Amino acid sequence: MPRAGLAPAAVITAGAALADEVGFERLTMGLLAKRVGVRTPSLYKHIDSLDALRRGISIQAKRELGDTLASAAAGKSGPDAAHAFADAYRRWVLDHPGRYAASVRAPPADDEEDRHASNEALQVLLDVLAGFGLHGASAIDAARALRSAVHGFASLESAGGFGLPRDADRSYRFLIDALITGLKADRHGHSTPSAGPA
Repeated sequence: MPRAGLAPAAVITAGAALADEVGFERLTMGLLAKRVGVRTPSLYKHIDSLDALRRGISIQAKRELGDTLASAAAGKSGPDAAHAFADAYRRWVLDHPGRYAASVRAPPADDEEDRHASNEALQVLLDVLAGFGLHGASAIDAARALRSAVHGFASLESAGGFGLPRDADRSYRFLIDALITGLKADRHGHSTPSAGPA
């Protein structure tokens, strides 16, 4: 019989915490079994496979990130919302590196639960961008740009990639301010032309 109290959701939660410690790609059923206090074969009574575990962690991580971003951006608009979104995103990446790694992949087309979890975080970002007058294709371009910038900075920071004697918070604010300037310029789907000869 499955161990009492060790429901699939509890296994996934334990796996997510372990992924933050050892890395999502290094997570194994053996390591997780040791963490939850069962033998590896017994773990399969609670979760079908490593793939099922990874999927569960991914969906949980996307929901957690979406909730974090929604709370951060609530009641804000324009640059304030963009900064709150970006700051919360960066902090979540640094605090949950394993979970974050599980969250970055786009959901399979046939996985409705994963797609729904992914769309929650995306909707928060689209709402932030709507505050800049960005919709449709322009919003998709802006969402990809903002997400890529935050992902790149936070991933480098998490990996210890910044060694120069300059406060990372200042550099991050510079990055987000530059993106906000671009979002303001692109509110109509194109940059504002500069003055010059006709």
